[in-house]
Amino acid sequence: MIENLLAVSTQVLILFILIGLGFLCAKKVIFTEASIKNLTNFILYFVTPCVVIASFHRDFDAALAKKLITCAIVAVIQHGLNILLAHTLIHDKDKGKQIAMQYAVVFSNCGYMALPLQNAILGSEGVFLGSAYICIFNLLTWTYGLVVMSGDRHAFSGKKLVLNPGVIGVGIGLILFLTPLKLPAVLLSPVNHLAALNTPLPMVIIGFYLAQITSFKFLKDPKIVLSLLLRLVVTPLLGFVLMKLCHLDTAVVTSMVIASCAPCAANTTMFSAKYNRDTKTAVTLVTMSTLFSILTMPLLVSFAMQ
Repeated sequence: MIENLLAVSTQVLILFILIGLGFLCAKKVIFTEASIKNLTNFILYFVTPCVVIASFHRDFDAALAKKLITCAIVAVIQHGLNILLAHTLIHDKDKGKQIAMQYAVVFSNCGYMALPLQNAILGSEGVFLGSAYICIFNLLTWTYGLVVMSGDRHAFSGKKLVLNPGVIGVGIGLILFLTPLKLPAVLLSPVNHLAALNTPLPMVIIGFYLAQITSFKFLKDPKIVLSLLLRLVVTPLLGFVLMKLCHLDTAVVTSMVIASCAPCAANTTMFSAKYNRDTKTAVTLVTMSTLFSILTMPLLVSFAMQ
């Protein structure tokens, strides 16, 4: 347990050093809100799909394929559990605030924060398995998430569901994994180079948003605190218990716990702003869950590795 805790803590510390660089860049105005948004789009549309494609670029392995399917099922159950707890426990007179908190509990930062840690601890297999969680995350983001945030059932877009970067990356990756087709070196090399950016760039972005925190008054709001506890501790811990009861493979459990115990999804803020929800609450939850995850993630992940 202690060895695992130290190993995970070291990896999280490395990530937070990179986050510190983003924090410094924000304070020195090297990055602005506009440039960070552009960088976020670059990661979303190019870097993240390349990470997934690179992890799938391997010969077909039946055992690995079985683990991938298991991870997809776990991801569906985990999100279902998150939705149930969020709608049961999170309520507020301010509808915009309530929806922002519920969304933050349901969706984790399974791309920006989880993939680098999965890669550091489990290698390419961790990223491969983690991509199943990302795929379910994207499918639910553009269905359940879109309807809840917009308040309009007609907001659902089949086009966005199919053509979002996460699903496209998984689709291309599955073709490479399930068939003899492989990328030629002239294409694989750029994909690997872009995939390598997935650790430093997202951490810099997180650091930028952490620099926006000017007060800890939110700790006086029990509903905000409850949302943070649900996102960082309760929901991933319940998911872990269910996986252990099913006697799942350690790599599967570890990868899924990393994805589920990550901070609030970055798009909590973007969706809140787009659909006129409580953006201040969304920013607070994203930034503070990221900050507190330096304590919670090592404990939960090292526990899962037993």
